[in-house]
Amino acid sequence: MFNNYNIILASGSPRRKELLEKMDIAFEQTSLDIDESFPKELPANEVAEYLAVKKSMAFRDLTEKEILITADTTVIHQNKVLNKAADKAEAREMLERLSGCEHEVVSGVCVRTRDKKISFSSTTSVKFHKLTDAEIEHYIERYEPFDKAGAYGIQEWIGLIGIEEIEGSYFTVMGLPTFDLYRALKEITS
Repeated sequence: MFNNYNIILASGSPRRKELLEKMDIAFEQTSLDIDESFPKELPANEVAEYLAVKKSMAFRDLTEKEILITADTTVIHQNKVLNKAADKAEAREMLERLSGCEHEVVSGVCVRTRDKKISFSSTTSVKFHKLTDAEIEHYIERYEPFDKAGAYGIQEWIGLIGIEEIEGSYFTVMGLPTFDLYRALKEITS
């Protein structure tokens, strides 16, 4: 449907790549390395979209037939943003905080052409069952969740055995709200 455009996914995430492929969208993937800091006064639920736009604006200028997709995902627990864990200790601490609790996952996306920009975010509520220390350790050792917000991937073992329910889009938790993205791509190309 978007064959007249060269779509660029500026994200190193294998999950975002997989989701775009499943949407039958032809694209090229590149990664961006930017400072992911954000203003401390920014409400937690606005951080993901802020970072997606920041990534987009840090990318080079686009040609007339290019569409850039950037995204960011945050996990919010008790109004605190849980970023990617730096090490095993931080991953353990995050998973212990999320265990037995509800939290929100927000994926922000920016879709940009040379002349237009659409940004949005999608929020999903996730409830973890109470995880045992052994389950947390097993996950950290086997899956090394250091490239994921909140130190977990819903599509991995811990999501299969530990997530009781979600309210919202599963794909938002994976890192790319596909339903909203598709509509944004249709709007930006119309």
